[in-house]
Amino acid sequence: MKDFIEIERKYIIEMPKDDLLSSLPCQKRSSIVQIYLASHDGVTRRIRSRKYESGIRYFETVKRRIDKISAYEDEKEISKSEFNEKSKEIKEGTTPIIKDRIEFSYSGKVFEIDIYPAWSNTAIMEVELNSAEEEVKIPDFIKIIKEVTGERKYSNAAMSENFPAEVK
Repeated sequence: MKDFIEIERKYIIEMPKDDLLSSLPCQKRSSIVQIYLASHDGVTRRIRSRKYESGIRYFETVKRRIDKISAYEDEKEISKSEFNEKSKEIKEGTTPIIKDRIEFSYSGKVFEIDIYPAWSNTAIMEVELNSAEEEVKIPDFIKIIKEVTGERKYSNAAMSENFPAEVK
């Protein structure tokens, strides 16, 4: 398993136009199905399928929150059969999260934009940092509506329980 501390900032953004998304430098697209699994307090378990142009990959991730901006993250690639078997452990009261992800590079960082079918005007953008104090340089072509770092209702785990209304 890959084990590291994930430090990230999260924002609700105005949905970028398709032509802009297609022109982003080093952009990578994938379609994601993310399922949250039963776990104990302080630990979040999930499995994820990611469909790329080149095929589908499957992952299992375990996160242990440190604070609102940081978490220990253990991730490993799993097989399709392991994904299907573990999907039976879906956490009660949750539904799978379905989203499209566009990853792009800007100012030395990788940004991820998650587009959810339930929202038509907004998306969520995340960027991983080297430290909690690191300043984020937001691309000029992205319109931030609201920073939601640390707001539980915008974590994918919480969204799998109760998907929030779109921010206007």
